[in-house]
Amino acid sequence: MLDRLAPRPGARKKHRRPRGPGCGFGKTAGRGTKGQGKRSPGRETPLYFEGGQMPLVRRIPKRGFRPMNRIEAEVVNVGVLATFGEGATVDPAALAARGLIPGSGAPVKLLAEGDAPARLTVKVHRASAAARQKIEAAGGTVEILA
Repeated sequence: MLDRLAPRPGARKKHRRPRGPGCGFGKTAGRGTKGQGKRSPGRETPLYFEGGQMPLVRRIPKRGFRPMNRIEAEVVNVGVLATFGEGATVDPAALAARGLIPGSGAPVKLLAEGDAPARLTVKVHRASAAARQKIEAAGGTVEILA
């Protein structure tokens, strides 16, 4: 079985070597005339090189800093939880089912914008101090998931 494995027909093309002026690849071998592209290594400069002009990467102003180890959280405001009604249990699965978060598996953070419904049990990964205070003032509880 393994001895019969081969690339699909046409997947591996043979390199065309120029053989004189009649083949269409003679003289400059299809590389055009003069310049960087016709030289032996082909491209010695970085991909962002623009022929000496100030590259776009350096022309555009840089803004802010985004740490590589940052974990993006799905944000849910307290006011949005009114759709669950009084005494409900809210967790990431319930929020995703209602379409309030994408359900991508990212941690969920509760923020304090809006009014909290009464006696709500909220299970989230993070909660702001003000959001926790609003939920508890309305007779509910906030549980932090690991």
